[in-house]
Amino acid sequence: MKVALFGSNGEARNRGVAALATATATGILSRVPDAEVTWYDDGWGVRPDPKLPGVTRVGARLTRRYHRPESYHHMAVSAALGGIANPGAARLNAADAVLDTSGGDSFTDLYSPVRWRLVNWPKKLAVARSRPLIFLPQTYGPFHGDATRREARDLVLAAAGAWARDPDSFARLKELVGGGFDPAKHRQGVDVAFALPTRPFESEELEAWLALGGGDVAVLNVSGLLLDPAETRFGLSADLVKVVEVLTRKLLDDGARLLFVPHVSTPGARDDDDAITQTLVSRLSKEYGPERVTAAPAGLDCQESKWLIARGDWLCGMRMHATIAALSSGVPAACVAYSDKARGVFATAGQGHRVADARTLDTDTLLSELWDSWTARAATREELVTGSARARTAAGQQLDDLVELIRAQH
Repeated sequence: MKVALFGSNGEARNRGVAALATATATGILSRVPDAEVTWYDDGWGVRPDPKLPGVTRVGARLTRRYHRPESYHHMAVSAALGGIANPGAARLNAADAVLDTSGGDSFTDLYSPVRWRLVNWPKKLAVARSRPLIFLPQTYGPFHGDATRREARDLVLAAAGAWARDPDSFARLKELVGGGFDPAKHRQGVDVAFALPTRPFESEELEAWLALGGGDVAVLNVSGLLLDPAETRFGLSADLVKVVEVLTRKLLDDGARLLFVPHVSTPGARDDDDAITQTLVSRLSKEYGPERVTAAPAGLDCQESKWLIARGDWLCGMRMHATIAALSSGVPAACVAYSDKARGVFATAGQGHRVADARTLDTDTLLSELWDSWTARAATREELVTGSARARTAAGQQLDDLVELIRAQH
């Protein structure tokens, strides 16, 4: 079995998006150990994945360096010529199926035209080369332009299969394909990250901090994007800077210990989580003591981040895949949401009521909902005994179905 996997960038930048590819690759390889999985990322060249045996990384970029084999333009020409002088194109031509995550929530024209082209390049390559295209569990839309909606519909109808990751996304998928809806091809699923395995790591400093005890560990995942005062596209009603300032101190005053786990690392960019995390840890540790506040070690991958999150007693997250890491590990979680995607995903684990929508709630109401989640964490943990297991089982069955669909393409 040869699989081409698109739609997830490099591990270091966005652990949430990387979780989609990692969970898919590990899921396939656990079922088909001799499978060949090619993960197209935003790196350069062809490289064995350093942590995933059986996975090869290949660069794929929307770049003006057209002479580079990583260029989608170069790849398209080479694929049409049989994959000559381009290993990425050759692997795509040989693939039994082309799987695409679209970053989980980027199959939409909500962002820039460049982002729209980038998301659709691999899909168009698969269709042009007559390789079976499969949309992995994701959201569909919104589509504001007639042309982009038609393009999206054509790509989905050309695919061998398409999963939506929650009931709301499935309703949008059905609406998109209209009369072309086929229940055998268009399916409701769950976010594949519910099946992401963990990977332990060693950190003497962190282990010593965790061993100190003295209060429940509240894991905080703070988004640099949402705390950027220049960010206005999401139409937030709540002041999230104030939410973080008040919530962290209220948790500490209640006896909690804070562990910050960033999920996006883009140094110097607006959406970088690391910078805001470092600022908060520095400020709060001086005020309350370093034994009460710390951050995850730098450079963790998505599996290591999930392993660490699973050791907490509660999580408040602004990045959805950080909250999925918690829910799938049975850890009570609350999500500060900026789109509709979070509620459907939380509902998968029976926790739809733990989504606090920053677009519709004012600052005080949002804080109240987060505090209710914290105080109800013991009861929520009991709820997740069944809710989390149900979501993980669904994710596992979904991977079984995916492997069978790939096999059916021979």
